[in-house]
Amino acid sequence: MFGSFQGMEWVLIFLIVLLIFGPSKVPQLAKGLGQAIYEFKKASQGLTEEERERQQRQRLSSVDEETLKKLAEKLGVKDAEKKDRDQLITEIISEAKKKGLLDEIKVEAKAK
Repeated sequence: MFGSFQGMEWVLIFLIVLLIFGPSKVPQLAKGLGQAIYEFKKASQGLTEEERERQQRQRLSSVDEETLKKLAEKLGVKDAEKKDRDQLITEIISEAKKKGLLDEIKVEAKAK
């Protein structure tokens, strides 16, 4: 959409914005627009992170209880024997993220 605008069209748009809002408001508008774009990108990255975590939960939900406990212990989760399945899965994912293991799994999955 914006790729079709040439230099003169941008100048015209800028002049119209300048006339409507005045020279004191233009920097505030630009700052607000920049912050909105930043928040949008941040939110869209958060959605992909949530999706990846949901997929990891689905994979771990098919693993038996004993294997989950062993995996939790190897990752350094404390009191793995006392925690229920959902707590174990949450802490396993958390520890794996801290140690960078989920990135390695993602890379290996793409290679296959």
